[in-house]
Amino acid sequence: MSERIVTHRGRLARLGFVDVDAVSDLVPRLGPDPANLLESLAFSANPDQALRLLLEVVEQDDRPEELLDALRERMALRERLSAVLGASEALGRFLCRHPDSWHDLDGRDIQHRDSIAHAADADALRVAYYRRVLQIAARDLTAVLSVDEVSAMLAELAGETLDAALGIARAELPEQADTCRLAVVALGKCGGCELNYVSDVDVIFVAEPVKGVEEGVAMRAATQLATAMMRICSEHTPEGTIWPVDPALRPEGKAGPLVRTLGSHITYYERWAKTWEFQALLKARPVAGDRGLAGEYVDAVSDMVWHAAERPNFVEDVQSMRRRVVDQIPNDRVDRQIKLGPGGLRDIEFAVQLLQLVHGRGDDSLRSGTTLVALEALTRGGYVGREDGASLAAAYRFLRSLEHRLQLAHLRRTHVVPESVEELRALGRSLGYLNDSTKNLYDAWKRHAREVRRLHEKLFYRPLLAAVARLPGDEVHLTPEAARQRLTALGYADPKAALRNLEELTSGVSRRAAIQRTLVPVMLEWFAEAPNPDQGLLAFRQVSEQLGSTHWYLRQLRDEGAVAERMARVLASSRYATDLLMRAPEAVRMLVDDEELRPRTEEQLRGEMRASARRHDDPTTAVGAVRAVRRRELFRCAAADLVHVADIDAVGRSLSSIAVGTLDAALSVAVRSVEGERGRALPTRLAVIAMGRLGGGEMSYSSDADVMYVHDPMPGAQEQEATESAQAVANELRRLLSVPGADPPMVVDAGLRPEGKSGPLVRTLASYAAYYRRWSSTWEAQALLRATPVCGDEDLCQRFTDLIDPLRWPEGGLSVQGVREVRRIKARVDAERLPRGADPATHTKLGRGGLSDIEWTVQLLQMRHAADVPALRTTGTLQALSASVEEDLIDADDAEVLARAWRLVSRVRNAVMLVRARPSDSLPREPRERSGVAYVCGYGADGAEAMVDDYLRTTRRARAVVDRVFWD
Repeated sequence: MSERIVTHRGRLARLGFVDVDAVSDLVPRLGPDPANLLESLAFSANPDQALRLLLEVVEQDDRPEELLDALRERMALRERLSAVLGASEALGRFLCRHPDSWHDLDGRDIQHRDSIAHAADADALRVAYYRRVLQIAARDLTAVLSVDEVSAMLAELAGETLDAALGIARAELPEQADTCRLAVVALGKCGGCELNYVSDVDVIFVAEPVKGVEEGVAMRAATQLATAMMRICSEHTPEGTIWPVDPALRPEGKAGPLVRTLGSHITYYERWAKTWEFQALLKARPVAGDRGLAGEYVDAVSDMVWHAAERPNFVEDVQSMRRRVVDQIPNDRVDRQIKLGPGGLRDIEFAVQLLQLVHGRGDDSLRSGTTLVALEALTRGGYVGREDGASLAAAYRFLRSLEHRLQLAHLRRTHVVPESVEELRALGRSLGYLNDSTKNLYDAWKRHAREVRRLHEKLFYRPLLAAVARLPGDEVHLTPEAARQRLTALGYADPKAALRNLEELTSGVSRRAAIQRTLVPVMLEWFAEAPNPDQGLLAFRQVSEQLGSTHWYLRQLRDEGAVAERMARVLASSRYATDLLMRAPEAVRMLVDDEELRPRTEEQLRGEMRASARRHDDPTTAVGAVRAVRRRELFRCAAADLVHVADIDAVGRSLSSIAVGTLDAALSVAVRSVEGERGRALPTRLAVIAMGRLGGGEMSYSSDADVMYVHDPMPGAQEQEATESAQAVANELRRLLSVPGADPPMVVDAGLRPEGKSGPLVRTLASYAAYYRRWSSTWEAQALLRATPVCGDEDLCQRFTDLIDPLRWPEGGLSVQGVREVRRIKARVDAERLPRGADPATHTKLGRGGLSDIEWTVQLLQMRHAADVPALRTTGTLQALSASVEEDLIDADDAEVLARAWRLVSRVRNAVMLVRARPSDSLPREPRERSGVAYVCGYGADGAEAMVDDYLRTTRRARAVVDRVFWD
């Protein structure tokens, strides 16, 4: 083999030819100096195929030298012809049959209508049609046209072809042509000006009789004309076929008449049409025949299309239809389907159409049948985020380009990516991936598919859509007067003030105002479901003013799950949570899902709060940082409570953990502060003992942090100095936590210490031991039932626990005298502690069957039996009650009554604080506040009476159990 041939073959391989031996034999037939032509062929999808087809075209041409000379001289022609032959064997065969068609690729512009409009028969129409397809494909493959322009040109070509086919049909049936007006309306991709190279053309036929002709006669004639037109387009002739004309989207589908009058169409859509039919009509466009009649049809159905979203279950119907489409794809093709599969074109189209149909009722700018135009309008109007819109548009263009290249290869209707390496290589090269084409194509396709699927799930199943769709059409965008009337009807107490808030939220032309105009109509409904919608709307405006300029706030309300609905519920039902959100508006992010609202563990809170404190040297600033974390976590807890993610048990644990974390971090700051003042380490070890509801892990929103302080001097330290140091730390702790701030105050109460407020604030462990040995009374032993060391020196915490266990779990159980003493104190509490004017039936703490009744009953069981029953040695009320049932100390039914009452009363007490942002142990008497408590407790905004009845019935039953178990 000569050196020249080896070099020649090596160059062919480098250019991208695969079968180098075969190609090298063909190259001489290109004539002298084929270098430029080979380079153009090398840039095509399949250089080997392009070369073979080119030689066949040359052989079929009457003047082959003219073609070869033109290719050598004119680069644009050379590139276009090479691109077509390398990407489409079908168009190559067309050129072989009609070699003079290469002249169509030689001009700058695509030749226009004349050849199609004047086609005399089906074959002439096919030749004219494919000459135009050849022109479009050549400019598509050489990147002269964008995918949007290609699709629009193909749709325009389809319309011309339908018109020409109808003209041929009229020539075949002259008598029928004179009896009716026949209009052709395109749907689907043709209607949306986004047609593929090979696709069914979806149409609807509308006809009217001409003057003097009976309707029946005219409809039969129109049907014959429509049938002939469809046949002319779809039948196979020596020149092949164009595409099927599909009228299956007509009323009643294939079971219905092919042609209807305009009135018959309207009657059907008004009475019987299904949701999917209106979705299809979104793309209706006059394309052929009587354009005036087609325009009347489009105008008539348009209003119905843009009110279809108000149909019952509209959004759910569209979503379920999309799922059915995916479910019907064969398993072996679902991952290769770029049209119907997950992450495919239909995901984008369905998402865009659903957004259009829901929001387009009040926004005319969204009413386009073209997907990319509609997506741009949705993005511009704030219905879709900028980044999301750009990602969807890029993916849509990529997938449509991929679809075009797939279909060009053989001019067959397909949407399945091939599996063969050769076909994938050619497909990748046709899209511009000349190096490592198969891998680069696959990576790009899967990247776009993943992004499409993510955004489809985000947009298509957006909860806000269903809520907007349920609004009557005239409420999507309200005039000021209509808004005032609507606000009054929804129950806003001050419609004028509410209207001012609305105007502040939605006025202007900014993107922020546009998104608010989408959100507000729905949120007005959600606010109105709560007893205080005015509060909700005002708070929403205030939070929006603080956060509206941030990049994530409105996007999250629009896109992320049920954030907007949850926010509406929180703001319209709870002053407590609203106040917290005002001080930390970024906490809105927590509403994104249930997981974000899950309470942090005590260990997580301790770690974060201590870390926050360590960042600041100044003690007040350090504890301020700790309190900021507490404020955030209080909102998390309240929000979880309000949206029913957390039950009362979880709320109690969460609030207790927040308090413990705060005490722990504040103690570390107080120790650091006192040590800094004294210039040396503390001469004592210190521990904080949680008491009351804090010690039991059952705090409410209004609970104080009941504590005791214990210290133990270091070896060799003076007790006086140690006590003074411990006292200084305790005072500093209390001071730091009582500094006025933006969060609900945390009152640290040491009133349960020995001798109460008259006793020393801090004692040594030895002092506690001496006191309990000599002076401890029954009530103090009872108070110690909930004692839990929570922070400070771990060894000291354990030694304190060892000290108090024999007191609260006395060996042999509580004596008869002790039982009598507990009952005597309880009777005194019942008689003296209930506030003047309070209703004993509805006082949550001291009322009949309230918290005091239930907790004292459980605590008496503990004190009597815990020495023998280890499971009773717990600080939690419900845990102790459960253990009492296990040991047959109380009847299971009685325990269930007490547990239900304890949870209900605790829930109501918390709800009062959430609603009013002020503590109270009594059910509110003011109607709106009482309704608010009922709403928070899950009884609904109109459930106040039901809540009170349930409360009285439940506590009455609990009191009966208390009478039997506690009072014996």
